[in-house]
Amino acid sequence: MTRRFRAQDGRAGEEGIAMIVALFMVLLLSAIGSSMMFVSRTETLSSFNYKTLSQARYAAESAVQSASNHLLYTYAAPSTAGADPIGAYDMTTSPVRVGGAAVVLSSDPDVASNYPVAAVRTAFLNSTAGTLTTGVGTIRYVAVATLVSMRQITDGVTGNPVTLQTWEITGRGIQALGAADARIEVSSILERQEAPVFRYAAFAQDSGCEALMFGGGATTDSYDSRNALVGGVPVFSASGGNVGTNGNLTELGSSTTIHGTLSTPRTGVGTCSDSNVTALTLSGTPKLDGGVVQLPQAITWPTPAAPSPAPPTTTAQFTQKSGCAGGLAAPICVANAGVGATLTPASGTPVVLGDLKVTGGATLTLNAGTYIVNSLSFQGNSDIKLGSGPVVFQVAGSGSVNTPIDFTGGSITNPTFQPDQFRLVYGGNKAIKLTGGAQSAALVYAPNASASFGGLNDFFGSVIANKVTDMGGASIHYDRALQVNAMIAGNPTMSGFTWRSF
Repeated sequence: MTRRFRAQDGRAGEEGIAMIVALFMVLLLSAIGSSMMFVSRTETLSSFNYKTLSQARYAAESAVQSASNHLLYTYAAPSTAGADPIGAYDMTTSPVRVGGAAVVLSSDPDVASNYPVAAVRTAFLNSTAGTLTTGVGTIRYVAVATLVSMRQITDGVTGNPVTLQTWEITGRGIQALGAADARIEVSSILERQEAPVFRYAAFAQDSGCEALMFGGGATTDSYDSRNALVGGVPVFSASGGNVGTNGNLTELGSSTTIHGTLSTPRTGVGTCSDSNVTALTLSGTPKLDGGVVQLPQAITWPTPAAPSPAPPTTTAQFTQKSGCAGGLAAPICVANAGVGATLTPASGTPVVLGDLKVTGGATLTLNAGTYIVNSLSFQGNSDIKLGSGPVVFQVAGSGSVNTPIDFTGGSITNPTFQPDQFRLVYGGNKAIKLTGGAQSAALVYAPNASASFGGLNDFFGSVIANKVTDMGGASIHYDRALQVNAMIAGNPTMSGFTWRSF
């Protein structure tokens, strides 16, 4: 009876198939569930790993930034004298070496610091090691800085030596979480290159109208003091007399000509006002041969340090017959009978005077060195003559002096036509008056002062001031050699940014 029923049903021997199918379904669902749990855990661990690596990288970048700030604003580079003399370093190799080993500053306990000055090592350690707090604990960071290169240049403003360095900075961020430790290393290059400071025949730092003002037949052009003189004077080129400002150039008169370009962050030609500072305002038919070059941003010139020691405010007057003044005596001062005097600073020691006046047709001859004065003025067709250079004047302009630099009664005589051999540095904001002459070659750095030219004379060199006015028809001849002869430390830059995990 049973066999007949099974035969009629057509499913003989299939009583357990439902259970087998059910078991397979349970197994499949279990596998899917397990896979989903595994994927979920993997995603969780991946996210956690990414988070910890990101946090460790932030810590490593903090180390690089801390080291950069320390090297830029706290650390003092080696100099020609003192506790860290530059002569102790081998600068002919890269990286720079001391005692046969690469110069290294470190806050990483795994990397030894071998900088030769203990105070510098300690300061770097304290400034570049630290921690960042996160939701799961703290991340430690340390830094290592290797001195890649080092050299000295002569500052084109002060004449003092300046040390330029390139550092390779490596920051490490370590987040200790047992099996999930994260370690990131970030590296970058911090460097400061030299840059020409006197890039224009005249530059006005002011950002308003008439920051630069030329009229009355005023002109600019250029020459190259590295070339031979012809007939005792340089060979001029009707180009290269570029001017610049953070504001507006106003040109007046048909005979006024800028043989060069105007560089400014301003735009537009036309009437200038406080609410609409244009790049260029023309009246009459003056010429600007090179057109307008738009600067990406304003240029800020640093204020020079106050003269040290501070000069007195008493008068030191040199005439044809007075001989030495200001308490100076031989060998620093030697009287030239019927002419004036010759000053020769002692090696490394500045000549310090108060209000220096050259009057009555006298000639004051200056030899190489630094002269610190409260003010400098000419009267009665007097003259300051360059005996040997470079000569650097640091002007204080303190007290009741209204015009710290006043050349309207005389001129500078620099027969080399090399303006970098005669420099005038003034950090105050009082007006200064300039004039020229047949051999008046000089550099004027007064970024906060208003400078004006008077007379139909020649001025060889460059002027940086807050405002520059040439309405008397003076000709400013820019020396193209200043692009390489008068350099300063440029802005620091960071490059070569890389990172890796380990």
